[in-house]
Amino acid sequence: MAAPAVGGAGAGGSGGELSSEDEAAAPGEASKQLCHLFEQAAAHLQGLVQAASREQLLYLYARYKQVKVGNCNVPKPGFFDFEGKQKWEAWKALGEASPKQAMQEYVAAVRKLDPTWNPQAPEEKEKEGKVGFGGPVISSLYQEETIREEDKNIFDYCRENNIDHVTKAIKSKKVDVNIKDEEGRALLHWACDRGHKELVSILLQFTADINSQIRH
Repeated sequence: MAAPAVGGAGAGGSGGELSSEDEAAAPGEASKQLCHLFEQAAAHLQGLVQAASREQLLYLYARYKQVKVGNCNVPKPGFFDFEGKQKWEAWKALGEASPKQAMQEYVAAVRKLDPTWNPQAPEEKEKEGKVGFGGPVISSLYQEETIREEDKNIFDYCRENNIDHVTKAIKSKKVDVNIKDEEGRALLHWACDRGHKELVSILLQFTADINSQIRH
């Protein structure tokens, strides 16, 4: 998923711009203010993850990396790292965008997600979570939750690497190896995302479609 396809997450707009009063400040001071605003936005994003779409998170992730690292400088992830490839492509598509531009667009996107956000108000203590997807936010495809055994479906068993259950379901013809969930992700996508190499091999033996595309 290249960055141009996720521009609707808040590209452009004036949400990330400094006020005219800020612009009148010395260049160094204005830069410090923008950096501070960016860090506040990254912290605030933690509470907005559930409300954000995957495209918005990819948009934010790319700009966060552009600010913190610079131009994309790492090799493209392997074929089976679906999430890694999406994130890499979003970052790579920014080309040589300046950190200032990336910070302004990042802040604008956070403001679009939460128009009521007031950077001047003290933020709540950071919630526990992984750092990575757009700053200090959760980076997995979904937040994991405890699911009762009787409520599990084939995708849950795939995510938890229950090879025996998945294998039996496919062998018995109760489950199509290329079945997709509501997000358009097949069992092979989930097994690859979770790094379940043995399960990936088994699914491929059952002729899982390696060219299966995730719906966007």
